[in-house]
Amino acid sequence: MEAIKTGWDFFQNEVLGMGWLNRLISAILNACGLNTAGRVGGSVQFFVYDTIKIMVLLGVLILIISYIQSYFPPERTKKILGRFHGVGANIIAALLGTVTPFCSCSSIPLFIGFTSAGLPLGVTFSFLISSPMVDLGSLVLLMSIFGWKVAVLYVVLGLVIAVVGGTVIEKLHLENQVEEFIRNGHAIDVPQEELRFKDRMQFAWEQVVSTAKKVFPYVLLGVGIGAFIHNWIPEEFIVKTLGDNNPFGVIIATIAGVPMYADIFGTIPIAEALLAKGALLGVVLSFMMGVTTLSLPSMIMLRKAVKPKLLGAFIAICTVGIIVVGYFFNAVQYLII
Repeated sequence: MEAIKTGWDFFQNEVLGMGWLNRLISAILNACGLNTAGRVGGSVQFFVYDTIKIMVLLGVLILIISYIQSYFPPERTKKILGRFHGVGANIIAALLGTVTPFCSCSSIPLFIGFTSAGLPLGVTFSFLISSPMVDLGSLVLLMSIFGWKVAVLYVVLGLVIAVVGGTVIEKLHLENQVEEFIRNGHAIDVPQEELRFKDRMQFAWEQVVSTAKKVFPYVLLGVGIGAFIHNWIPEEFIVKTLGDNNPFGVIIATIAGVPMYADIFGTIPIAEALLAKGALLGVVLSFMMGVTTLSLPSMIMLRKAVKPKLLGAFIAICTVGIIVVGYFFNAVQYLII
């Protein structure tokens, strides 16, 4: 048992967490005369290390996930979802969301396509919630920083929000709140060509390049903010604002994430820095969920597809779900870390 634990710790710290890379960068910077124990040197080390680590993991994960995704093009996904009904359909939609686009803005066109194809509104919203909030990549990246317990719980509770949210929207019968051009649209069934291994790998590599180009600026921004928080904001301020003494920390973090636009890869370095400074786990994860699911640019895009009443219901359900999950993580933080 001890050997398994030692092996897992090595995998988490040295393979996923790339601890060796952090030590190497520190040694190089110190050799160049930059003291990594100081604020400037520490900021540079954090920035270089996290940028390289996230982009390397990002490339590997997107390659794997996109290969899996090649088996689930929109038409096939629609046919899979069409076979299920009730809560079962919401669960399948939430699970399929884990192997689709990495941010909410790129999920919305798929949501529109599924809605036009006649899939139940609640099912399409379960997909829309889970796609940016939870994916296979988030599981691995969260594991590299917070450990497997936090990563698994985050994914499971994210799926719960997606399933419950879609089910509630279905019960509200808000189909008339979808814009006319979508309700009257008709999806065309296009026969899916069976791809060979080479074709799937080419598709996966194209997704790596395309996604990396798209998210790289947000990764840089996120790492930059993380480096600033990690080395320049006093720990006392973070603890006072987002620690045990502020019962509204989860709510503040959820709202603070709304103006931002990033996927989970851009929010992780910020979350990592906040946690290291003393912010509660639930606060940090609520911030991540708020950014990935409720960002203002995404809501503006979604407003083009749905009317204000349905948009308000979506925002309210997601916000309540995120806040509940945040307080849950706060309550169990010391049991799982």
